[in-house]
Amino acid sequence: LLIILEGDDMKLFFIKKAFFDAWDNLIGMLLQNLIYLLLIIGFMASISFYGINPFIPIVLQVLVLLVISIVQGGTSYSVFSWSNYNGETWGMFAKGIKRNIKHSILFFIILFLLFFTYTVVFPFYAAYENLIGVIVNVIVFWVAVVTLFALPYFFPLMNLLPGDRPLKTLKKCFIILTDNLGFSIFFFFYNIVVVVLSVVTMGLVPGVCGFMLAAQDAVKLLMLKYDYMELHPDVKGKNIPWDELIYEEREKVGPRSLKSMIFPWKY
Repeated sequence: LLIILEGDDMKLFFIKKAFFDAWDNLIGMLLQNLIYLLLIIGFMASISFYGINPFIPIVLQVLVLLVISIVQGGTSYSVFSWSNYNGETWGMFAKGIKRNIKHSILFFIILFLLFFTYTVVFPFYAAYENLIGVIVNVIVFWVAVVTLFALPYFFPLMNLLPGDRPLKTLKKCFIILTDNLGFSIFFFFYNIVVVVLSVVTMGLVPGVCGFMLAAQDAVKLLMLKYDYMELHPDVKGKNIPWDELIYEEREKVGPRSLKSMIFPWKY
């Protein structure tokens, strides 16, 4: 519990920043989420082909996963712009697809492996109904869980550290996860709320785009800690002065009121 509560100032500000970054770019978020909604519908619709040929829906689902991964490369650059208060959407989206294609391909491979794990590996070893099958499934399950916890950091790290190759970015995802376990657990529960809200709104808000924006904001704030620790190597994580580190970001977000949210042109 203490690990999760560590850096409360940062967590509370993260929620505020993620919300207002989403609000300020709501139209762009809705339009990009429409793309993902259509792709998800296509993914689900492919199941109907099982009666014709089981091979067809598998191929279609893999292709949809590939397209989703490539589109996420574009969305990641859009939300990077939003997180930095630039507000540019489609120009960054187009640049991001081309710029991030290598990372998107690796992300697709990981998604495919997770998809293969849950649809083939688990059922295969579960059919053995013996101790070996149970042990293998437990190991594979936890590897998949840890990977799912680390993946949200992938595209944000790619944006903040563009010089890294895809595998190096993936490695740093696991470093961020283990080094910020409390925040990662908190972020997991935050994302559950995001999923619930997305289901209620049919994937339009916050949706995939809102999830990626929150992840970008999260990693941006976490990197402030590493910049500080690089200058102060003797300082431990629990002694990070978050109030000081997020001061500039807090000033940029600024105080908000209901009127300023609904009628921003008046303020």
